[in-house]
Amino acid sequence: MALSRRAFGLGLLAAAAAGTGGYLTLKDRPEFRGYLGNRAHLFGFIGGEKQAFLADPDVVSALGGYGLELDARVAGSVEMVREPALLTQKPQFLWPSSSIMVDLARKSGVSIRNDQVVLNSPIVVYTWGPVVEGLKKSGLVTVAAKGGYNQLDLKALLDAILAGKNWSDLGISELYGRARIVSTDPNRSNSGFMFAGLVLSLMSGDVATQELLAQHGDQAKAIFRSMGLKSSSSGKLFDQYIAGGLGAEPMVIGYENQLVEWALVDPARWQRVQAGAGAKPEILYPRPTVYSAHPLIVVDPAVDQLLEALSSPKLQQLAWSKHGFRGPLGTVAGDADAVAGVRPAEIEAVLPMPSAEVMLSLLSQLEA
Repeated sequence: MALSRRAFGLGLLAAAAAGTGGYLTLKDRPEFRGYLGNRAHLFGFIGGEKQAFLADPDVVSALGGYGLELDARVAGSVEMVREPALLTQKPQFLWPSSSIMVDLARKSGVSIRNDQVVLNSPIVVYTWGPVVEGLKKSGLVTVAAKGGYNQLDLKALLDAILAGKNWSDLGISELYGRARIVSTDPNRSNSGFMFAGLVLSLMSGDVATQELLAQHGDQAKAIFRSMGLKSSSSGKLFDQYIAGGLGAEPMVIGYENQLVEWALVDPARWQRVQAGAGAKPEILYPRPTVYSAHPLIVVDPAVDQLLEALSSPKLQQLAWSKHGFRGPLGTVAGDADAVAGVRPAEIEAVLPMPSAEVMLSLLSQLEA
């Protein structure tokens, strides 16, 4: 049956109205902004521990919905806020792994439009089953009453390292030689930077000040001197830990999310590791530890959209459920389902970091 000219016109009007309504709906939903053809290409530097998160197809798709495409290049957190060779490339954003890096960026002359913590991950110690069992026998590791995770008396371990104790003195017969713990280079990588602040505060008996640094800086320096060659990247150190095994890398410093992410990305591999006969990866939570906050530093106004996207419930859920990152306040986005006894919903003992001025002085001592 042929349509009358009036009916045809009304149909076109209705279609136009529906299309306009759909456009207005999409326009009002920032997570659908990208479907309207609005695209922003943003360039910046990120810590290596976030590389897999930003490469995740689900994350790429979610950011695409916001109309965002990232050229995110990996650099050490300390480097990205201090190195002229990086800053002269005019990054639109910086995404380091510590809130102190915001102050260091300002001291380097970075014009900061905004900054906000988007993700969080506590500093942990990665080790192996036999080390955990030995340290439990010697009293350095206990099981938290709430959450059932393994806590490490880090101050006692550091004292043992400074005293030149052997692994066997700590109840670990599987290892030979002196006890040691290894972090990244604190002058280049954030996990080593955070660990340096924690070590100094533990040696000082309080959150370190310039006065306490003068008294206890040599002890912190001795801990780092005992490590030998230090990696420039948290990701590289974690890879060394996994590849080297118990004998090569008995105890290393890292972020909580690293082993969680490694397990989640290949569940079958994780099951094989858990079922195998060899030493198994373990996480120890230092008591106390420090939180490694991941602030997004906005330099260019266009990055406001990225900050909005990364703070959204969808991106926060992906960060936790697929990559092990906690939210801005150390909370979890959804269920705190554990991976082999790790990822407690709450961390019981957390110290604040020393001030930026104290950390800069400490870095100078460690570099010397």
